[in-house]
Amino acid sequence: MLTLFAFDLQFYPKSLNELKRLALSLSHDSFQSISSLNAIISLSRYFCIQPYNSIQILFNSRPCGRGRISFFLRKSLKGVVKLEEERAQRFRAMSLRQRQPPTRSRAPPYATHAPPPEQPFNIIPIHSLLSDHPSLRYPEVRAAAAALRSVGDLRKPPFTPWSDGMDLVDWLGLFFGFQKDNVKNQREHLVLHLANSQMRLQPATVDALDPAVLRRFRRKLLDNYTTWCSYLGRKSQVRLSARHNLDILRRELLYVCLYLLIWGEAANLRFTPECICYIYHHMAMELNLILDDHIDDNTGRPFLPSIVGENAFLNRVISPIYLTIKEEVERSRNGTAPHSAWRNYDDINEYFWSRRCFKRLGWPINLSTNFFATSKEKRVGKTGFVEQRTFWNVFRSFDRLWVLLILFFQAAVIVAWEGSDFPWQALESRDVQVELLTIFITWAGLRVLQSILDAGTQYSLVTRETLWRGVRMVLKSMVALTWTIVFAVFYGLIWSRKNSDGRWSDEANDRIIMFLKAAGVFILPEVLALLLFILPWIRNVIEETDWKILYMLTWWFHTRIFVGRGLREGLVNNIKYTLFWVAVLASKFVFSYYLQIKPLVGPTRALLNLTGVRYNWHEFFNNTNRVAVILLWVPVVLMYLVDLQVWYSIFSSLVGAVIGLFSHLGEIRNIQQLRLRFQFFASALQFNLMPEDQIISSKETLVHKLRDAIQRLKLRYGLGQPYKKIESSQVEAKRFALIWNEIVVTMREEDLISDHELELMELPPNCWDIKVIRWPCFLLCNELLLALNQAKELMDAPDRWVWFKVCKNEYRRCAVIEAYDSIKYLLREIIKYNSEEHSIVTKLFVEIDHYLQIEKFTGAYKMIVLPQIHEQLIILIELLMKPEKDTSKVVNVLQALYELSVREFPRVKKTMAQLSQEGLAPRNVVTDEGLLFENAVHFAIVEDPLFNRQLRRLQTILTSRDWMHNVPKNIEARRRIAFFSNSLFMNMPRAPQVEKMMAFSILTPYYDEEVVYGKEMLRSPNEDGISTLFYLQKIYEDEWLNFMERMRREGMEDDSEIWKSKARDLRQWASYRGQTLSRTVRGMMYYYRALKMLAFLDSASEIDIKHGSQEIASLGSRKQNNSLGGLGSGVMPPAPRNLNRASSGVSLLLKGHEIGCALMKFTYVVACQMYGVHKGRGDTRAEEILNLMKYNEALRVAYVDEVHLGRDEVEYYSVLVKYDQQLKKEVEIYRIRLPGPLKIGEGKPENQNHAIIFTRGDAVQTIDMNQDNYFEEALKMRNLLEEFKTYYGIRRPTILGVRENIFTGSVSSLAWFMSAQEMSFVTLGQRVLANPLKVRMHYGHPDVFDRFWFLPRGGVSKASRVINISEDIFAGFNCTLRGGNVTHHEYIQVGKGRDVGLNQISMFEAKVASGNGEQILSRDVYRLGHRLDFFRMLSFFYSTVGFFFNTMMVVAMVYAFLWGRLYLALSGVERAAMDNSSNNEALGTILNQQFIVQIGAFTALPMIVENSLEHGFLPAVWDFLTMQLQLASFFYTFSLGTRTHFFGRTILHGGAKYRATGRGFVVQHKSFAENYRLYARSHFVKAIELGVILIVYSSYSPLAKNTFVFIVMNISSWFLVVSWIMAPFIFNPSGFDWLKTVYDFDDFISWIWYSRVAKADESWETWWYEEQEHLKATGLWGKLLEIILDLRFFFFQYGIVYHLNITGSNTSIAVYLLSWIYMVAAVAIYIAIAYASEKYAAKEHIYYRLVQFLVITLTLLVIVLLLRFTHLNLLDLITSLLAFIPTGWGILQFAQVLRPFLQSTVVWDTVVSLARLYDMLFGLIVMSPLAFLSWMPGFQSMQTRILFNEAFSRGLQISRIVTGKKANFDM
Repeated sequence: MLTLFAFDLQFYPKSLNELKRLALSLSHDSFQSISSLNAIISLSRYFCIQPYNSIQILFNSRPCGRGRISFFLRKSLKGVVKLEEERAQRFRAMSLRQRQPPTRSRAPPYATHAPPPEQPFNIIPIHSLLSDHPSLRYPEVRAAAAALRSVGDLRKPPFTPWSDGMDLVDWLGLFFGFQKDNVKNQREHLVLHLANSQMRLQPATVDALDPAVLRRFRRKLLDNYTTWCSYLGRKSQVRLSARHNLDILRRELLYVCLYLLIWGEAANLRFTPECICYIYHHMAMELNLILDDHIDDNTGRPFLPSIVGENAFLNRVISPIYLTIKEEVERSRNGTAPHSAWRNYDDINEYFWSRRCFKRLGWPINLSTNFFATSKEKRVGKTGFVEQRTFWNVFRSFDRLWVLLILFFQAAVIVAWEGSDFPWQALESRDVQVELLTIFITWAGLRVLQSILDAGTQYSLVTRETLWRGVRMVLKSMVALTWTIVFAVFYGLIWSRKNSDGRWSDEANDRIIMFLKAAGVFILPEVLALLLFILPWIRNVIEETDWKILYMLTWWFHTRIFVGRGLREGLVNNIKYTLFWVAVLASKFVFSYYLQIKPLVGPTRALLNLTGVRYNWHEFFNNTNRVAVILLWVPVVLMYLVDLQVWYSIFSSLVGAVIGLFSHLGEIRNIQQLRLRFQFFASALQFNLMPEDQIISSKETLVHKLRDAIQRLKLRYGLGQPYKKIESSQVEAKRFALIWNEIVVTMREEDLISDHELELMELPPNCWDIKVIRWPCFLLCNELLLALNQAKELMDAPDRWVWFKVCKNEYRRCAVIEAYDSIKYLLREIIKYNSEEHSIVTKLFVEIDHYLQIEKFTGAYKMIVLPQIHEQLIILIELLMKPEKDTSKVVNVLQALYELSVREFPRVKKTMAQLSQEGLAPRNVVTDEGLLFENAVHFAIVEDPLFNRQLRRLQTILTSRDWMHNVPKNIEARRRIAFFSNSLFMNMPRAPQVEKMMAFSILTPYYDEEVVYGKEMLRSPNEDGISTLFYLQKIYEDEWLNFMERMRREGMEDDSEIWKSKARDLRQWASYRGQTLSRTVRGMMYYYRALKMLAFLDSASEIDIKHGSQEIASLGSRKQNNSLGGLGSGVMPPAPRNLNRASSGVSLLLKGHEIGCALMKFTYVVACQMYGVHKGRGDTRAEEILNLMKYNEALRVAYVDEVHLGRDEVEYYSVLVKYDQQLKKEVEIYRIRLPGPLKIGEGKPENQNHAIIFTRGDAVQTIDMNQDNYFEEALKMRNLLEEFKTYYGIRRPTILGVRENIFTGSVSSLAWFMSAQEMSFVTLGQRVLANPLKVRMHYGHPDVFDRFWFLPRGGVSKASRVINISEDIFAGFNCTLRGGNVTHHEYIQVGKGRDVGLNQISMFEAKVASGNGEQILSRDVYRLGHRLDFFRMLSFFYSTVGFFFNTMMVVAMVYAFLWGRLYLALSGVERAAMDNSSNNEALGTILNQQFIVQIGAFTALPMIVENSLEHGFLPAVWDFLTMQLQLASFFYTFSLGTRTHFFGRTILHGGAKYRATGRGFVVQHKSFAENYRLYARSHFVKAIELGVILIVYSSYSPLAKNTFVFIVMNISSWFLVVSWIMAPFIFNPSGFDWLKTVYDFDDFISWIWYSRVAKADESWETWWYEEQEHLKATGLWGKLLEIILDLRFFFFQYGIVYHLNITGSNTSIAVYLLSWIYMVAAVAIYIAIAYASEKYAAKEHIYYRLVQFLVITLTLLVIVLLLRFTHLNLLDLITSLLAFIPTGWGILQFAQVLRPFLQSTVVWDTVVSLARLYDMLFGLIVMSPLAFLSWMPGFQSMQTRILFNEAFSRGLQISRIVTGKKANFDM
């Protein structure tokens, strides 16, 4: 059949598929009808086929059609065909007249000849189904559009003219007042989706819309609505009968259209899915009344909707609710008000989770209800949940975890206190057994705490309507308290009886049994929960069933809510993550018992028994050591609570590595390993990326799956030599070559490889009669030489053995055969055909072929002569490749070859007569024609570019050495090729045809970041004289050289032209190496390019592929020849081809239908929120975005347009635009009015939400603006989308997690640290979360969403102000709570950029940490913590907010550890313990605490394990060591402080906000003042505090005498101090430059003393006030906790003053009270001088100096008197600074908390001045080590080497950067 179409009809196989599908869809009877005939003729017309031929094809393709054409049909054909042929002739003539000349632009083929449509369209011109658009050739599109136009006898809307062209969507729009552009948008949306769905049917149905397609879509789209109705006990308004007829189909279409129209115009209400359900419920009800021809009782006329008129839906439904949300947001005071004071999106939405919404709101919506009220008395308060800002949320949300940890700790202490070696020995004691019963008292007490916290935080939810909620709160507290009292009483009765009996009598045992019975009742709910955990499907049924009886049974345990029901996983998944956590918990508890709890029992007893301790201060607790014991236990308890995070990291690393190994990750790690498996890689590519023959059933059978599994095993392990199949099938070989070459071409376009590398890597077309696969040259390196050596060594061996040795290496076999065939072809071509020499050469090769065939080659010829022949052949090829051919030299070489081949090569010498007789010598030796070959050589063929190209390949094979193992040399190209090849051996679904794949969209939110870097931005030098371009040239040195090579090939003659004619290319080159929108768009448009190529390959015939590959090769060779035409000889190496993106690769072969197919399957929408503003301002970014649309036809831009109407009235519109390739301008497609300003929540999710209505397809991939994609990865998108059809556990995926590749790791060592940390998280971390833990959320933006699952469930993010600042992850929370399933797939990757400078990284981590602080407060986290089963809850906690909480706890543990040691040293307990030899164990325990802190290093394990898995163990170890040498530990420790500060402050006070990081290149030195502003409060002050603690401790601790012990105990603490102070300068370019340090100091002092009102970066005072903003927003409890934490600063004074000599060892409390005289005096002195300065300094300077003199004199006099008459000495003066400076800082912190009361008093000016002095002091302390290191020689160069070491290995000449040679900035 293929032969029939390819030759007889010249017909494309794509059309064959369409015609076959139509033939199969028609019955035999309908085949006889004229209507069917007309359909066939119409279809043939679209394919430009003769009608008679198309009908013949149809009948030949039908199983029963051949030979059955009825007489009637044959007769009818004669007349119809004649008419059709005449019409075709007219059409062709008209087309020839209208056809434009070909253009080299990237416009689609159809754009050059199609007439402009009447109105702009998005993807398919539904308004003009007869237009010449590629997508309209699909009958499925017409079927869907026809179904929508089946209005039939429906009652027409009144008051509006109805035209025949209107359809069901117009009908709904007119009846319910939807906007016209919303109607147009949703019409195309629906048609496109239905058509795409129908195209996937097996077998195909194309004559009409398949009801099953519509039914499946309706069920999926309205599933959330149906569930909502069931939840509220309301009957669904979707009323469809079981019968299938046209009316039912139309009714079903109306239901679907209505929902889409509501959703499309809902604007911000799309974040409230159940609110949309409420609206849809009532509008569907009215729709039913219209469809049922209901008569309105009030008017007696046919029923009309309550909302009618133009834009009525927006004005009367959406706008009132929107304005309510907007007013609530305004109450939030830009997010600074407490969350409990205003309603966010979730509160608005959850109002519709109760039946009260029906009673209160009604329909049409009653605007007078309290739902819309704004006054505090009348308005509806929080709904469902109240977000309270408190640390107790960590306990509330994850109470089961803390109960477990607390109860085990209590039990472990009880058992360890017994003193047995092993716990089971202690358990033999009845006393211990009874003491263990106290855990039930603790358990009940924790329940009391939980119930009080619930009531205390959620009391405002209790109203008249929710009275039962309040009843349950009270009852829970009472029941928990009752249980606590009961257990306490029963426990007391046990001991009272035992004590009275003096032994464990029967009565005492009976009381124990009574206690256990009560405990059994107490834990009965837990036993039931355990049973339901073992049988998860039962719990899912109970939770998902909306029966009132079940609600009553579960009422006590949790509030009934719409989400969070039926979240249990299947039994298999249950077992997997249960085993994981059992192992983790077992390891943790064993470790905690033996290394944390048990070792402390002895020292605790010793300290409690320690008597006679002489305290160095006034002791308030009657000389006991309990405080010391508490301080000894606090860090251990904190470590006990934290170390489960460490154990989770360890086990997740191990499990992740095992899963990765079984997933076949890292099997191909580099090009060398790919070289060994390339032949299998070719087959794997065919298997995975090329669709198999479509089977009739859409479901895979078991046999089919088994067959695929066996094939994968063969490919993976090289069984059965699958590449032999490719070699035997030229179609498969050429198809592989087309794909591989396109991958290589894209890399050349990206300048990752050079022209020469392109030639070495590509697969050339099969020509020159070569019988084997022509593998890329870089695989054949040295193989021919090795084969020659083997032939020499085995010269006497039989042919079979020699060939066996050669064939052991596939590449060697191919190299030998290709070289031989090429030489044979070459010699025949350069020797004239009819000459005697040509016959001699032909005869020679015939003879050689004969000996090879009979396996007598080694017996007939001398193998030792082969190297000589090889040398002569190389010389011959070199001569032929020269521009000027020297005939005499060529003849000489040919003669030498002839002599070698005829004389030396054969083992048997032959005479000339014999040679002549055999045709191997001239017949007549005596002739006047000259020497042999002298007149037989001609070079005409050598001038052919394609021939030249093959000649170069032959030369490469003959001469190649081992150097080609480094091809390509670019690290990124090698990584991409290795990952892509490895991924094809991993498990992935088989690819369907492009027609049958799921359609998808990409959505990228964009605000005002860089689109393309400007010329000035690239050229402008920094303070060192170095430009961004120079920086990029040195980082990407090889890519820069490749770029310049490409520019020269494209016509650039002089390098200076790069800033002139090639300026745009230069800007794009630089932009593609930054984090710009242009880079993201280029990467994402690879999907479109890949789909076009795959669509071509799906439909291409053998002839298409064969001719196509040759056409690409010949065209490339011609362009290469043209590019070399004017360059002369010897100036440049020959370039392989012109690689203009518009005319390279498979794009040359596209016929047109591939474009239509790709457009239907892929859409890219960039939400450029500010695009309209940019256009209005004339911003260059608008122009650059327009250029992106111009050169990317599948790109659409959505933006918000503000239309000012006057009188301060503004209308807002969501607008979609594209670039029209026919009109050559931007055109507006849709304009949908919004109810108001877009951004009332968080900016990014609002931006996504407004543009999501313009996306299309079954899936949407959310992509950030700092991402990239790769062509080879885009090829696998079809495979990835098939995952939506696979069950993972008991559910199909709703989010497909995709692996990220951090592409910014090469910029600097700091960027490398960040990328390594991120890489382990986005690979190993996500892998384990998805399987086995089943708690993967949505952490980043390459994930692919099931679009129609998320569309009715709130979208792909949440947008409530502040609480949803980390908007991405809330999509995952929402997905899990609503029963979704998130998976992770690592056979495909997307590029991701990360921040590369320390300040950028810190702001990013601050944003993430603050976001996690807000997550702790959110309802989503609370519900997941309670609704997930216990083990999934553990996974969820330790992979999200728990990580940040435990990070904060680690820092708190360090504080507790150091403060505890300070207490022991200053109090004298430590000295007493050391003096008592029996208590030396206490000292050892302190050391053990320090050891326990070090286990935090295991958190780096995931990074090491993942690196080992993907790159090998030794490279991973080497990378880790290199990172340590580059001071990575400083960076990670510094990041620890960043996360701790912002996470803790957010929970305590709020203040989370979006922080723009810039994403720029780090080539600029950051000033000291800027670093101080960023890190003063988060790092510097805390580090100084810890440093003071360590100094004081070292001064007064007896341990300081033992230097080794002191160092061991303090090394990690000092490391933290140094890291927090020095990291900003270590990782700051030119951080230790002496001149810059001097300038920075001057700048810092100027900033400190700047007194005018200015920005924070100009004035210290402005910055100081901004740093206190979080205290203005915090509540009473936050302020109280802040004051309590600040009390620690007063301990310095209390502890140190008693050690001053002036006290004379007096420990009276009066000593401490008198020490405050010092503080009063210091403040008085400061006030006196400040007052004098203000009053006299300006005009009466002498008085000011007099006051200064008197104050200083008086101060010195007091000090002299104290030195003379008391025990005060100079050391006391220095020591007192360590006592009183922290006290002053504590007073300042108090004053900041009490600012509302103090700011209006005279005291506030003193506070501000004092704060200024403290910041100056802190700045000097931080700058001191910086200045010292800057002054020291060598540190600057060392710091530069540390910061840019990775860039050094890539060629960065950093020495030129730091010396600031301005001569370099122009290039």
